[in-house]
Amino acid sequence: MKYRKILLILIIFICLFISACTNNNQSGYTKYSYEFLGTFDTVIQIMGYAEDSDEFEAMAKICRERFLEFNKLYDIYKDYDGINNIKTINDNAGIKPVEVQQEIIDLLLFSKEWYNRTNGKCNIALGSVLSIWHDYRNASINNPEKAEIPPPDMLKEAMRYTDINKVIVDEDNNTVYLEDKNMRLDVGAVAKGFATEIVANELIDKGYTSFIISSGGNVRTVGKPMDSSRKKWGIGIQNPDGNPNDPDEPSLDILYLNDKSLVTSGDYQRWFEVNGEKYHHLIDPVTLMPAQYYRAVSVVTEDSGIADFMSTTMFLTPYQEGRKLAESIGIDVIWIMKDGTIEATENARKVMKYLGEASNKDN
Repeated sequence: MKYRKILLILIIFICLFISACTNNNQSGYTKYSYEFLGTFDTVIQIMGYAEDSDEFEAMAKICRERFLEFNKLYDIYKDYDGINNIKTINDNAGIKPVEVQQEIIDLLLFSKEWYNRTNGKCNIALGSVLSIWHDYRNASINNPEKAEIPPPDMLKEAMRYTDINKVIVDEDNNTVYLEDKNMRLDVGAVAKGFATEIVANELIDKGYTSFIISSGGNVRTVGKPMDSSRKKWGIGIQNPDGNPNDPDEPSLDILYLNDKSLVTSGDYQRWFEVNGEKYHHLIDPVTLMPAQYYRAVSVVTEDSGIADFMSTTMFLTPYQEGRKLAESIGIDVIWIMKDGTIEATENARKVMKYLGEASNKDN
């Protein structure tokens, strides 16, 4: 089947067992790991240091329960008993405002703010266009012999209903209203990162100080590893032409980070094939076709929500424009070009093992 969905864009160089050896660890701490499915259509991993398994299991339980909650709230495909989610908002487009939980209000306000702060390439109101591509992708995967891309006229018609200013968020009443009945929200470009950042901060507030959360390519590092052999977490960037399911697959590069997020958007994550040509899921709002500037773009910044939003924005933006935008916002970016060459902002280069000769022992 000509389809591949990458569960993990970034390969985290950590042990994925319930517990690991204590050699070289700071006195009293052991490294533990936990992973689970069922949220955001991906694998969620948490690895951290704790004094005992009970302490880590409490951390993992908080993480899992919160991701399950966010998955339901930000879902655009399914209904859940007793929950008004993004799908509920879409179902009531042009009909009535929908009262929602604060986590949805915060996500939509965040997305609108960053849409206005950037170049408008990442638009949560693009759902009417993205849903067409989603349906054609699924149909093509299920029946490859009849695979086809959406007609341009259909996409242009859907584009008429993507005005983010018609997403009305009422903070006083905690309601969201889509003014146009044909509008649809799609928060896939930001939801995982936004949820990851909230979960990370909630764990920090509960006293956890050394851990990583990976949510399908959205990696958030907190603190530093509690062992004497290294001072930073090592996170590998997936080679776009590599096999993400092979643990021995060499990374394109390794970044050494503490208290940072690393999020990648790439053309190899979700795709389908028509007449020998691949069509990925990152749609340019100008051409209404999959963007063709890069193989992948990685963003490094503290906040995982910003990193998630900006990785999509950067992937949909030409290089020179994107570089200026990155500098104006103050984020670090790595671009993997179509020919395989790598470009990076100065600070991103400094934390890269191969391109910048960084080390996990650097201060």
